[in-house]
Parts: sequence; structure tokens; C-alpha cells
Amino acid sequence: MEDEIRINGTLVWYYTFCPREAWLMSRQMTPDEDDENVVIGRFLHENRQPRGRKEVEVGHSKLDVVRRDSGTLVVTEVKKSRHSLKGARMQVLFYLMELKKRGIEAEGELVVPEERKVERVVLTQEDRVKIEQTVEELRALLRRATPPAPKRIHACKRCAYGEYCWA
Repeated sequence: MEDEIRINGTLVWYYTFCPREAWLMSRQMTPDEDDENVVIGRFLHENRQPRGRKEVEVGHSKLDVVRRDSGTLVVTEVKKSRHSLKGARMQVLFYLMELKKRGIEAEGELVVPEERKVERVVLTQEDRVKIEQTVEELRALLRRATPPAPKRIHACKRCAYGEYCWA
């Protein structure tokens, strides 16, 4: 069963604010593709990527932007708003840990274009412990045959999975 559970940065991001959403996503349950936030996210993904740069696959994750800056490898994650930064930080830390496991040192960067916000992310030992704990919690969740019960949180009003929880 362990080999079947494929953890990636996106699942870590979703798990951080809604374990149910992470469970649904892990089962390839598609959110409302016409949801405004899904459309904006798709637009950002397709249009905010620097020219000539392609996604880089590491493990089961796809890193949006990877570049060299003064000799340092930098992994950049672009988000729509600052409201998702806690999960985005965990997502980037997950990527940095995956790279480190492969012997690649890197730093991270969170970018919120509409707010002109850029935040540097560096993997510390404390972060490694937190990511490892989060990944184990996520694995346990994904082993479950059923999703957690829906729980109203702030993100529900912007969630493209709302019909799965509240219909």
C-alpha cells in the first residue's frame, strides 16, 4: 500500500489547510473546473512562467519554476494570494527536502504576483522535522478508505470542491 501512496507538493499544500480536499485530490476527484479560483490558478500556471522555462519533475512532484541565482538553485512557487502562503511554504519546503534527498541543495521562493510579494524559503532542520511529520500524517490520511468528514473552515467559501462537501 505504501508504494501506491504518491505524495507530492500539491497534496502537502492542500493537506495544510484541508485534509479532506487532499484526500479527494489523491483519488483524482476533479474540482469544479469552472470555479473562478481554478481558472485563475490555471492562468497563473500557464502565463506566469518565465519564457523558455519548463516544469521540472522531482519524484511525484512538478516544480513550476527552477532557476539559478548567483550559483544557487532556486525553486519558485507562484500563488494567487497571500491567503495560501502557509500551505505554499510547506509545499516549497517539501520540494526542497525532496531535492536534498537527491543530493541537490536549493532554496525556495514564494511569489504572489498580484500583491508584488516575494518570500524566500530556506529548509532548516526544524522544517525537515515538520515536513516529515506532515508527510506521515498525510500518508495515514490517504490510507483511509473514506475521506474525513467535511468541516467548515475559512477556505470553504473559495473551494472548488464545495459540492463534494456541502451539496
